[in-house]
Amino acid sequence: MTTNAILLVLLSIIIAGVLSFFQYYYKAKTKSKWNLVLAFLRFVSFSGILLLLINPIISRNTFEIVKMPLPIVVDNSSSIVDLKANETALELYKKMSQNKKLQDKFDVQSYRFDTEFQQSEEFNFKGKQTNIDEVAKNLKSIYKNVVFPTVLISDGNQTSGNDYVYSFDANNKVYPLVVGDTTKFLDLKINQLNANKYAFHKNKFPVEVFLQYSGNKSIIADFSISQGNSVLSKQSVSFSSSKKSEIVNVLLPADKVGLQVFKATISSKEKEKNTYNNTKNFAVEVIDQKTNVAIVSDINHPDIGTLKRAIESNAQRKVTVFKPYEVKSLQDYNILILYQPTAEFMSVFESNKLAGINTFIITGNYTDFIFLNEHQANLVFKMSGQKEDYLAEFNSQFNLFAIDNLGFENFPPLQNAFGTVTTKGNVSTLLSSKIRNIETNSPLLAFSENKGKRSAFLLGENIWKWRLQSHVDNQSFEKFDVFVDKIIQYLASNNSKKILVVNHENFYNSGEAIAISAQYFNKNYEFDEKARLTISATNTKTKQVKNYDLLKKNNSFKVNLDGLSAGTYNFSVKELNSNATYNSHFEILDFDIEKQFVNPDMAKLNQLAMQTQGKVYYPNQVNALIKTLLENENYKSVQKLIVTKTPLIDWVWLLVLIIFSLSSEWFIRKYNGML
Repeated sequence: MTTNAILLVLLSIIIAGVLSFFQYYYKAKTKSKWNLVLAFLRFVSFSGILLLLINPIISRNTFEIVKMPLPIVVDNSSSIVDLKANETALELYKKMSQNKKLQDKFDVQSYRFDTEFQQSEEFNFKGKQTNIDEVAKNLKSIYKNVVFPTVLISDGNQTSGNDYVYSFDANNKVYPLVVGDTTKFLDLKINQLNANKYAFHKNKFPVEVFLQYSGNKSIIADFSISQGNSVLSKQSVSFSSSKKSEIVNVLLPADKVGLQVFKATISSKEKEKNTYNNTKNFAVEVIDQKTNVAIVSDINHPDIGTLKRAIESNAQRKVTVFKPYEVKSLQDYNILILYQPTAEFMSVFESNKLAGINTFIITGNYTDFIFLNEHQANLVFKMSGQKEDYLAEFNSQFNLFAIDNLGFENFPPLQNAFGTVTTKGNVSTLLSSKIRNIETNSPLLAFSENKGKRSAFLLGENIWKWRLQSHVDNQSFEKFDVFVDKIIQYLASNNSKKILVVNHENFYNSGEAIAISAQYFNKNYEFDEKARLTISATNTKTKQVKNYDLLKKNNSFKVNLDGLSAGTYNFSVKELNSNATYNSHFEILDFDIEKQFVNPDMAKLNQLAMQTQGKVYYPNQVNALIKTLLENENYKSVQKLIVTKTPLIDWVWLLVLIIFSLSSEWFIRKYNGML
């Protein structure tokens, strides 16, 4: 308590004593033993009431010992089993986690990881992929502003995520405990294979293959690419102790339309410990059509290059950029992107009246809105000469095609003229606009369809900032490019809307997420949230059937078919209320990325240890690791002072005491006839 509070408490006690004496002794006509009791009870009552009015704060100090955290993180991926190190990993974990001295010094926490990171004391080593980068991100989040050591029991072989060497906090030491045989074996491996998902009929498509060799002998290996029983390409590749890798580029013919599956193989006369990584299957869908997109612009702007890159990320698309006066004929193009139209675009609009090509109009600071009002009837622009920044707001009820929210609300604003935009006719808004936090009730990205002709409108320039922000958020341009591709796909198709629309890939690699999404529309072509969708997948070879329900997520229904074995599958999506059905197929390629390794990745683990000033340890050095952790003076427990401040008014017993004293005083006075 403060000095003032103590003085007030003493004063209240004196006042209570004076009042009690005055009432039961000074003014009392007769003095008996009951006066003393009544005076004491009145003193207790007055003291309690005055103390409640003063309400002093009583502080209580307690001490708590906070141990430094010691996360023990175990690799739960199947590569640990493939390297025959699962028993060793379990033994090391038990020896570390059950060590009494470590438990006394540290707050030992157990975690496991494969594709995901989670707290666990049980390990099955069945993870399909390894993401050590996820370990670094989660530990930073869990132990913010704390210096702590980390024990990483792993083979160091990562199959997904960013490079983990620089993901860990450099101030927190990481001690990799390596599992797996570090003895170097002769091994040939197809490290990576790059091929486009699509190729065009009667053309040739490139395949780039990265071959890797581990060994000291000079050998000659045979590399081939086959389809079924036919060998399409074969060549010899030499390796030695100084030549550990080779890049092979091959052009393969696209002679057949449809999904084509190929197999790349490398082999030699030498005996290898792991031959699974000598083969890699890949698939290419051969198509016989291509979407030609024309971008017409009278100005130079970063948006144009951004659109071209995003559209051409799909090999089915080809983009050509023109000035308005350079457009002679539109017959060779499927989609027309008009970037910030002005009166210079008059000939382009006139030509398109005859060609009837679907258009994507993008406006900005250089757009002539009077001209635009005269040459399209879907939007009416009443704009001023002032510039304004418009933020995006995602419409979850949009149902022209399935699309996820990329975090549009967090994207940088687009710039356009200030004014009002009203819609006319059949216009669907995907993104509406906001000025700061004020909704404008105007579209930012909208689509319309009239008499079979489709149009899209993006009302703002600087979409290049969106692509960069998407890359910052996801470490990849893929999500933004898919978003643009879906716009182009919508504009490229003139087919009438289907009741049941299903989105899926034609092939997946084993171990990847096999995600299929669907949309069901009612008779008014409105997205039906109450639809009941199921999917039945049948393996064409084994005839095994798997049934799943599709679950609603945002503006579509989704299912994840993880766990299916490699093979070809026919599947059927059905809406149970209307019996609407969609039938198709996909293929799962036999590829287990966790079986690609014959040794731990010592180079990466050593880099990680050096980056964090830790040290790599082997299974037979686990006692040395424990000793290092115990003897390190930087890893000390912290004594924390906890100050608990309690207001006196929170003391229930004080209130009970006041009630008791007043009640007792009343009964004594009543009993003695003093009332």
